[in-house]
Amino acid sequence: MLNFSGKAFVGRNMPKEAFYKNLNLSSELKEKFVSDVKRIVLEYKLSPDTLNIEKNGETTEILVLSIELKKQELDYRIVENIARQNAHKLLFLLKFQEQGQLALYYGKLYKTDWTPLTDLKLEARGLNLDSIWEGFIEQIALQKNIIPSCDSLTVDEKLKKQDTILKLQKEIDKLERLSRSEKQPKKRFELFTRLQGLKKKLAEEKGE
Repeated sequence: MLNFSGKAFVGRNMPKEAFYKNLNLSSELKEKFVSDVKRIVLEYKLSPDTLNIEKNGETTEILVLSIELKKQELDYRIVENIARQNAHKLLFLLKFQEQGQLALYYGKLYKTDWTPLTDLKLEARGLNLDSIWEGFIEQIALQKNIIPSCDSLTVDEKLKKQDTILKLQKEIDKLERLSRSEKQPKKRFELFTRLQGLKKKLAEEKGE
């Protein structure tokens, strides 16, 4: 479970109506909001005062919202809309029974896999809220063993590299399936040549 400083704990229930009535949602998403979301709680308010950190930087506070669900199959556009239409930086803890998932919006919605709530971990690393927010992005958005460890890259550069690697791997998988089923030698050779080029690019992105 998440466990930030005691001073940061809020634990206040927030009426669902305050969200779906004020958000600009389609009628379809409003219905899903009502039917899928059981309860929303403001769990933590992370600020320089509650975390006892430096007050410099652009980020003034990060709110941690837990969203308890009635079913695990959530339409994630609900979470994305809450994040996009709120002025605060929001960190989401999605809960269904004993399972949990962390999510945040940074250009798009990133989320971890579902895991037992007791195994969920997120560290507030950094001397100010800007660096702590970047740390949250890295812990939630970056997948394990995708990109090489490189502290010289910014968060944006790491996410861009991860996207490039995942797209290349997806295209390679697709071409390998096509190559296995292709009967014509000429086309198989063309697919093989394209595959070698993509695999070379993938190795370069991974620093191999």
